[in-house]
Amino acid sequence: MSENTMRAISQDVVGGPEVLTEVDLPRPEPGLSELLVRVHAAGLNPTDWKHRAGDMHAELPMVLGWDVSGVVEAVGVGVTLFKPGDEVFGMLPYPHGRGAFAEYVTGTARAFAHKPLSLDHTQAAAIPLAALTAWQALVDTANVEKGQRVFVHAAAGGVGHFAVQIAKARGAHVLGTASAGKHEFLRRIGVDEPIDYREVDVAEAVRDADVVLDTIGDENALRSLRILRPGGVLVTILPRGLDELHAEADRLGVRAEGLLVEADHGGMTAIAALAESGELRPEIAETFPLAEAAKAHALGETGRTTGKLVLVVR
Repeated sequence: MSENTMRAISQDVVGGPEVLTEVDLPRPEPGLSELLVRVHAAGLNPTDWKHRAGDMHAELPMVLGWDVSGVVEAVGVGVTLFKPGDEVFGMLPYPHGRGAFAEYVTGTARAFAHKPLSLDHTQAAAIPLAALTAWQALVDTANVEKGQRVFVHAAAGGVGHFAVQIAKARGAHVLGTASAGKHEFLRRIGVDEPIDYREVDVAEAVRDADVVLDTIGDENALRSLRILRPGGVLVTILPRGLDELHAEADRLGVRAEGLLVEADHGGMTAIAALAESGELRPEIAETFPLAEAAKAHALGETGRTTGKLVLVVR
């Protein structure tokens, strides 16, 4: 392979994990206000297999992946925040800025932050999209404050386990759902009241939450409005059926918001500070070499992993 090419995981058609193939592609060059990052690790998220399967529109052929940790190889004109050799991590602009499943990637400089020294690249790559989603939901949207009751659906999942840690860092009392076998993990990351969603009807059993983070969507979001105290807020990260959700929220005297995560230098910097202080740590379920991206997708689609999956590129 020449210095002008790179390995990447690409697909020409939508379908199952088998459509992912390793290819050689031209190495990109940074444009205005962009970084060229030599990728060390890339995190996976449910949106990756949804795009791969055609559940979300994307132009083909495509290289998936939004989460990246690596080293700045070069900077484009106008970049002042980073220099070649800097260790960085970040989320490529969602949804159109994908491309992390490769040896090199370009992205706007302000999608990145300096990688915390306390984390290696594999750990750092597990953080961006999921932690940014949690941060933008709980901090930017809901403004979680000390002493509030925060309820997190799927608290052992990618977004969920970061949401728990962010809420705890802000002094909240956290309730979270997971199967009973994951309750020890929930307590370890800070959940005050683990709830087995298989044993109880959460919408009936829980009341007086100030904030609910819905990571499941649809009917779950609607039912979860009942968990809130008057004036509370629900943030769903699967913003479908918002007209019905808003109407029901108005009827109940609560607030509902639908969030799509955005690339965010300020958010990434705040998350990096939490990681550096030890208040936020990624749970990594398993790692795979870049060439085994299809295996990682297959595992991720089971929905049974705790925490995050990561592709190790270097």
